[in-house]
Amino acid sequence: MNKKELAIVNHDKGYNCCQAVACAFANELGVPESTLFKAGEGFGLGMGCMECTCGAVSGAVMVAGFKNSTANLEGEKSKGATYQLSKEIVQKFEDKNGALLCKDLKGIESGKVLRSCSGCIEDATALAEEVLAL
Repeated sequence: MNKKELAIVNHDKGYNCCQAVACAFANELGVPESTLFKAGEGFGLGMGCMECTCGAVSGAVMVAGFKNSTANLEGEKSKGATYQLSKEIVQKFEDKNGALLCKDLKGIESGKVLRSCSGCIEDATALAEEVLAL
């Protein structure tokens, strides 16, 4: 099963969009799936009930942090590079889908759905694989 398929299976099991994406990379990151699941819980439904960034994109950005951070609590040296990876994921997602906010992707105000949750999960997972070389 590829990462996009695994992320969709996660979502079908009830994981939110962020959890679905992040948990698909547990093995590659060497992080327990339960840790990624907990970390991603607050990012589902576009944080704040569709008011903020798509949870799937948040999951991909979370994966960037887990993959790239040196976790040096005395003097973090990796965050600039991680910010650039995150920026690339976010920009490519927005370029492909025309929005970043959950409510915009779902057409809550416009009535025009730009992308389904499954589509967002697939796109964010593919971008995490591409940008992070996972």
